[in-house]
Amino acid sequence: MHRKQLLHLLENYKTSYMEEAAMAEQSRRFILQHENCFDRNLMPGHVSGSAWVVNAARTHVVMMHHRKLNMWLQPGGHADNDSDIEQVVLKETAEETGVDLAQVKLLSNEIFDVDVHTVHASQHDPRHKHFDIRFLVEIDDTIALPGNDESHQIGWIPLELVPRFNNARSIYRLVQKTRRLTLPA
Repeated sequence: MHRKQLLHLLENYKTSYMEEAAMAEQSRRFILQHENCFDRNLMPGHVSGSAWVVNAARTHVVMMHHRKLNMWLQPGGHADNDSDIEQVVLKETAEETGVDLAQVKLLSNEIFDVDVHTVHASQHDPRHKHFDIRFLVEIDDTIALPGNDESHQIGWIPLELVPRFNNARSIYRLVQKTRRLTLPA
């Protein structure tokens, strides 16, 4: 399993958020130290991937009410030993939204955001960290979002209402970055 692609992305990633820059460096060090960083059984943590899904107008994002975590989150999940984190993000987005993979458009091959967060212990897993690599993705907001059994509910949330669903610092950062996006020509 190779890590070079992700390490290259992290080495070239720049952010204006000091806290995020520290998490990107923490992720890079973790990946360098753990050849099996994409294995969800690696403790005390592992790489995960998620998508910040926007509509074409950049006015709405997809969020889902996660069944296990009982929180509103963006689509994403475990790499399950797949070192191609972009493909992980696209696959997870298609699975969790219920949208055909052909309708999920990666807007950039560059990282959109990095977050390191703790996942609390459950009956299946001990407390551990997710080194979450996030990419910007677009889905046509006229396509139905059937979701899957991992969420209670899924939908398009107006950007200005996202903090009512989840006011975590990392979500706030994603909203701020979205507000600064320019629309495609």
